[in-house]
Amino acid sequence: MFAYCIMTNHIHLIVNCNEPYKLSDTIRDFKRHVAKQILFQIRNEPESRREWMIKLFAEKGEQYKSNEKIKFWKTGNHAIELFTEKFVWDKINYIHENPVKEEFVAKPEDWKFSSASNYYNEKGILNEVICLTPILRTYD
Repeated sequence: MFAYCIMTNHIHLIVNCNEPYKLSDTIRDFKRHVAKQILFQIRNEPESRREWMIKLFAEKGEQYKSNEKIKFWKTGNHAIELFTEKFVWDKINYIHENPVKEEFVAKPEDWKFSSASNYYNEKGILNEVICLTPILRTYD
């Protein structure tokens, strides 16, 4: 993973996977794992919102043809190919600025659930982040 930001109602990720793995399979497995872990926490830890969250996830599951018992994630994702170094950095900066834009924090590195802290001071909550070296800026 190269960048991430977990917001209150969505998540941004910049990830890749090498052959023979497919990105769609990686995202599917990631979403499955996260949903199972969060649902386990909701069901087994002291959580004041447990009842209405489980009810909401169950109601969403009933709306799908696959007859899911629980629907945690919206179907699909908004994957885009990052095709140039500049475009990659535009997206990393966008992701890291998201909590600032929403006025949750003043600086990107102050948002605990973001790789911005990995990039700014090399101390993030996820050690799996591979920080890319910023591109050199040239001026005309």
